[in-house]
Amino acid sequence: MKTIPIALLLVLMTACKTRPFVKHGLEFEKVADNCKAMNTGFKMNSNLNGERYEFQRCLDADFKKEQLTSIRQGDTIVLKFERKNTQQALYNLIVDLDAYPRYNFLTIDDNTFPIIPVGN
Repeated sequence: MKTIPIALLLVLMTACKTRPFVKHGLEFEKVADNCKAMNTGFKMNSNLNGERYEFQRCLDADFKKEQLTSIRQGDTIVLKFERKNTQQALYNLIVDLDAYPRYNFLTIDDNTFPIIPVGN
């Protein structure tokens, strides 16, 4: 009789196990019709729901949300922007990332950045 509550507890604990995932949200604004004034830096804001990154990129003049993909490669999250046209424009981007397990690197296009949590 004592084994039933223990077995039930074990089943509930294994059912709550989180599987690895990566989700992204994107907000963007076109700021120029050329890419001459692009700032290559980015800002990061971390909270309970994940991280928010703000940066600029030179993308298709008719860029759409569907042209961004996010994938996990080991302990790196890779953001890939699909470029279809030769006509490029400058965009301000806000990317919200939610991932499990924690990642240590972020790759945007061909640039990889170490992600160091506050307090470590």
